[in-house]
Amino acid sequence: MAKRPSASTVQLIDTVEALEAKIARMRVAQEAFSHFSQEQVDRIFHAAATAANKARIPLARMAVEETGRGILEDKVIKNHYAAEYIYNAYKHTKTCGVVEHDEALGITKVAEPIGIVGAVIPTTNPTSTAIFKCLISLKTRNAILISPHPAAAKCTIAAAQIVLDAAIAAGAPEEIIGWVDTPSIELTNVVMRDVDIILATGGPGMVKAAYSSGKPALGVGAGNTPVVIDETADIKLAVSSIIHSKTFDNGMICASEQSVTVLDSIYDAVKDEFVRRGCYVVKPGQELEALREAMFKNGALDHRIPGMAAAKIAELAGIEVPAKTKILIVETTSTDPEKEEFSHEKLSPVLAMYHAATYEEAVQKAEHLVLAGGPGHTASLYVHPSERQKIALFHDCMKACRIVINTPSSQGGIGDLYNFGMLPSLTLGCGSWGNNSVSENVGVKHLLNIKTVAERRENMLWFRAPEKVYFKKGSTPVALAELKDVMGKKRAFIVTDQFLFKNGNTRAIEAKLDEMGIQHDCFYDVEPDPSLTSARAGAAQMRLFEPDVIIAIGGGSAMDAAKVMWMMYEHPDADFEDMAMDFMDIRKRVYTFPKMGEKAYFIAVPTSSGTGSEVTPFAIITDKETGIKWPLADYALLPNMAIVDVDNAMTAPRGLTAASGIDVMTHAIESYVSIMASDYTRGLSMKAAKLVFEYLPASYERGAQDPIARENMHNASCMAGMAFANAFLGVNHSMAHKLGAFHHLPHGIANAVLLTRVMRYNAAEAPVKMGTFSQYPYPNARAAYAEMARFCGIQGVDDAEVFENFISALETLKDTIGVKKTIQEYGVDEAYFLETLDEMCEQAFNDQCTGANPRYPLISEIRELFLDAYYGREPQSYEV
Repeated sequence: MAKRPSASTVQLIDTVEALEAKIARMRVAQEAFSHFSQEQVDRIFHAAATAANKARIPLARMAVEETGRGILEDKVIKNHYAAEYIYNAYKHTKTCGVVEHDEALGITKVAEPIGIVGAVIPTTNPTSTAIFKCLISLKTRNAILISPHPAAAKCTIAAAQIVLDAAIAAGAPEEIIGWVDTPSIELTNVVMRDVDIILATGGPGMVKAAYSSGKPALGVGAGNTPVVIDETADIKLAVSSIIHSKTFDNGMICASEQSVTVLDSIYDAVKDEFVRRGCYVVKPGQELEALREAMFKNGALDHRIPGMAAAKIAELAGIEVPAKTKILIVETTSTDPEKEEFSHEKLSPVLAMYHAATYEEAVQKAEHLVLAGGPGHTASLYVHPSERQKIALFHDCMKACRIVINTPSSQGGIGDLYNFGMLPSLTLGCGSWGNNSVSENVGVKHLLNIKTVAERRENMLWFRAPEKVYFKKGSTPVALAELKDVMGKKRAFIVTDQFLFKNGNTRAIEAKLDEMGIQHDCFYDVEPDPSLTSARAGAAQMRLFEPDVIIAIGGGSAMDAAKVMWMMYEHPDADFEDMAMDFMDIRKRVYTFPKMGEKAYFIAVPTSSGTGSEVTPFAIITDKETGIKWPLADYALLPNMAIVDVDNAMTAPRGLTAASGIDVMTHAIESYVSIMASDYTRGLSMKAAKLVFEYLPASYERGAQDPIARENMHNASCMAGMAFANAFLGVNHSMAHKLGAFHHLPHGIANAVLLTRVMRYNAAEAPVKMGTFSQYPYPNARAAYAEMARFCGIQGVDDAEVFENFISALETLKDTIGVKKTIQEYGVDEAYFLETLDEMCEQAFNDQCTGANPRYPLISEIRELFLDAYYGREPQSYEV
């Protein structure tokens, strides 16, 4: 292996000053290398791997001669593996520039080198580890500075020199690989101090030093691989595999087996097979103690032992064994490293052997050995492949990052020889169990900084409504005819409240069901504020009746209660606390609602023109024992059919007409300015608002005497419901929910007294915080309000004037239908209001509706809005 003179060999790196100067030159080289293309890097990577591969035999010979450890032929294999397998694994891997791009998601990932890699090389694998680390550094456009083990410096530097020369010939900068010529603790500390990342392979002390250096480190812990041989295992396969692994380079691979635990039922057979294959079982007593004394000094492995042949170790102990003995087997019982040195990592062809009465006991012993001597490294099991439960128990119990089954652990652990999904590596991470930063085989990805370039993208939106929405006066019996003619339904369950039941609102539906021969039952105990108690009672009645269709008739309360009963009927074990969990994005929520409709088809028939519940995925239920309201929101709760027939809503009283009508307006306005609004929802919002302006006064004043006004309000309610079912609402509703919960204001009235104040708050051009959603680019609520106002016929010279005229028109509408100006005017006690104010504010902030508001509210701002609405104060400026 003739060397050509290079900058790396002109000056010996044997002092701190020389090393610091070397590092400075390497930084210049790495900076230049960082701009190389993937094509240039791959050419260098190929040339370096080829050169290392060609030198595998002389490098192996150098390693054996210099260290006096291991087996020449096996070191040849390790060098071959480090060159060929590493090249093959990464030859097509992108490591330069853009390595990944997803146009749809707007994500680009860009690979950048880390800088200078500090590589500490062990005496056990001095040339193969050097080749491996140099190659993955070159592939990732990093420089690498090697600190060899003093007992293997010459062969380590020779390996690095060969890779460097080939890399330079292929176009790499001359100083891209460097090394310390005369290793010392002082110089190794400088390497760790001045490089950008440390790739440390060696003893626990060195690895700990790397992690303590203050620099990112990829250090790997000690191995103490335990093996379990189950009674279902192929004994010949197991024993031959263990010998193949344990004798490879005289046991210096850190993943090699250190102990074997065998079930009693096959113990003698396994022991005999080991002997038949050329192993020697150390006799208990004098021989065992002599071996212990030869191998361990003060409880630690003697430095001469790693890589020494079995016969040579026996000779040190004065034990006579055949010259070609493969493994020395020590039968022992204790797995405690404080009591039994043979339970340690031995890095030599010496194997501890344990009994186990049961498989579970064998696993426990293996688990203890892993934790005691090599946490996180490797564990091995021999078992019949069909014994999946035993395999599962083993991998569940082992605190090891590599679990190899029916495989020589040395060759299996380094990857790509007996398995083909584990990347090849000569640096094996042990995870947190071994105090390592990685739990896998180290490779090129660990030497890259990946920059993620994320371009703004808009979320996919949706528009979801019931499968069928029937509308027009008199449509109820026509729509219900489908139950028999199309669906073949046989049993209908009606949910309503006592007032509607006694008032005869269900009779026409019951008559139609009778006409079609569909059996029916009715639950009519829904309260105005539906409770969990009544929902459970209704669900219990459902389970007895076993309906295949549920018909909810009423306002929001009846429909909410019916939705909850539907859920309980189909999924009795549903957890309301989980279902009511708040979410930021309904598609990403933690809780997944169960699928609905497998037992019963759900039909919603509104009798008031306000909530829009017949077309929304929302329901609110109250646990009166705890006082907790469970707001449920999920498209699983969306009715299958809505029948929007004004015949079912013709007799609503004036108070309800006013409250529900202004609720419709609030739904329309809030859904229009929601950060999740879209062209699909805005059209519905605008039309609903226009209908409310045109028809609510007449519906309020004339009631059933003006069926056209009533019908248009009924349609407006449904359209606004579809809009907010998809765009959601805002802080107006969040605050109204709390006024209702704490002070029992009707929901529509609570919305009404807040509406124009919240609109002014949202219309600020420079709010303290805006809502967070990719579709919402900047504060634009005022322009949105003005756009809606113009559609409703309200004009002005600019958006500001149109907005003010919109506010005036809404105040006039509220006056027309008898909405009072303040919360106080509704009889809410001042002292109690102030006492509950802080809790209301916090709960309103945390309400599910708040997240879609165009202005993200501070709790202090919600407080001021509440106080303004209570006292009727002139609103302050809501600009920053």
